[in-house]
Amino acid sequence: MATKKAKKPAKKKVAKKSAKKPVKKAAKAKMPAKKKVARKPNPAFMKPMQPDDMLGAVVGMKAMPRTEITKKIWDYIKKNKLQDSVNRRMINADDNLKAVFGGKKQVSMFEMTKLIAKHMK
Repeated sequence: MATKKAKKPAKKKVAKKSAKKPVKKAAKAKMPAKKKVARKPNPAFMKPMQPDDMLGAVVGMKAMPRTEITKKIWDYIKKNKLQDSVNRRMINADDNLKAVFGGKKQVSMFEMTKLIAKHMK
């Protein structure tokens, strides 16, 4: 009599993960180096804007670019310690800034730029 051999369950094939090929450093060395070009400021930001009377009380009445007005606003905020001590993104308005911020006591620094833009011509 012939004895039957028990069949062993077939092993599952595991898919091999393809290894990423390392980038050859020699290939990178052959590429010419790009020359660094100085960034040119956007002309729209450099255009002098005239602040109205409310904003002029904070930054001065002289026409200046938007970037300069924003810098002067931040200088004013830091000088008078108007940045919230807990949530540093919030600006607490004093009497001069409250007029610029539309009567709000506190605004976020992102909302501040939108509110300031309304006071420039």
